[in-house]
Amino acid sequence: MARKNRRFDQVATAPEAPKEAVRYQDAFQQNVNAKLDEVGKKFEGNGRKILYAVIGLLVIALVVFVVMRISRRSGGEAQAALGKAIDTMQLRVTDQPAAAGSTEKTFKTEKERAEAAIAELQTVVDKFGGSVGDRAKYLIAVNRLMVDRAAAISELETIANTSSDNGKLAKFALAQTRADDGKFDEAVKLYQELIAMPDAIIAKDSLNFALAKVYEKQDKKKEAADIYYTIAKTAADAKDADGKPVPMTQTARDAKDRVTELDPERAKEIVEPPPSASPFG
Repeated sequence: MARKNRRFDQVATAPEAPKEAVRYQDAFQQNVNAKLDEVGKKFEGNGRKILYAVIGLLVIALVVFVVMRISRRSGGEAQAALGKAIDTMQLRVTDQPAAAGSTEKTFKTEKERAEAAIAELQTVVDKFGGSVGDRAKYLIAVNRLMVDRAAAISELETIANTSSDNGKLAKFALAQTRADDGKFDEAVKLYQELIAMPDAIIAKDSLNFALAKVYEKQDKKKEAADIYYTIAKTAADAKDADGKPVPMTQTARDAKDRVTELDPERAKEIVEPPPSASPFG
């Protein structure tokens, strides 16, 4: 199976900032898509795949994005330690020998890389604790999907029982593992719980898109098409404060593509706004 190309930016040390509500709009597509495309070779990828392609790497992608945003409110030393562990999560996996003179550190398997990341993250937990330690625990559970899936799921279930941001993300990760394991009804229930939350951390379009994918796996094509249509049509009709069309997100475009396949006639109602004219001509 081809792996999805991804980029993970290092978490940079930043001073304390006032706590603010954080929402991760289109974590997989809109805000970080350009960056994800730049580092395709990080995970030996050979193309783009949507949700569920590689469950562990998918969850890690979101976690890294989340940590980049939230960790700015953490102490510099703790944040740097967490960033170092994330660096390890980003290291390339390859069975090819390093080029002569290269100092790049690589791993032969994703399992080896995950084990190394877990060890560093555990150090963060032991040394710093607190909110940074809690995020490290979540990252440990996510990485453990590559090492001991059953244990990882058990850890995610524990974290998901909390009302914290990590708890919401753990619930999202669990929904994906349930779908990946063919437990579609359980996946649907978890996604619906997240969608019903006033602030589920993950953008609602991303959650609804994931839910629609599960419906497709259940052969509930009408339910899936309805969700895809709502995502795409709402985005296509969106206007900014000046009444100008808002560019569709990648999630919305993907949703339109799915409507086109599932319900071609209805897809004709979704008209993507033309690109905005450049102010530089």
